[in-house]
Amino acid sequence: MDKPYFYEIRVAGRLSDRWSNWFAEMEICDSPDGQTLLKGTLVDQAALFGVLNKVHALNLTLLSLNRVSS
Repeated sequence: MDKPYFYEIRVAGRLSDRWSNWFAEMEICDSPDGQTLLKGTLVDQAALFGVLNKVHALNLTLLSLNRVSS
């Protein structure tokens, strides 16, 4: 049932480029409103939870999570 999907994860604040290796599967994009958008294709639910665990470990405020493609 698991298959790759493209996700956009929005967090409050700016995440510096130094975290790009930690979020290797996601592109880090700053938005003009002071938020950060993590976007990319994740291979399965386990990979998604891995990214969400990293967001939690950095104590970032999760604003939204969207699966873009089906």
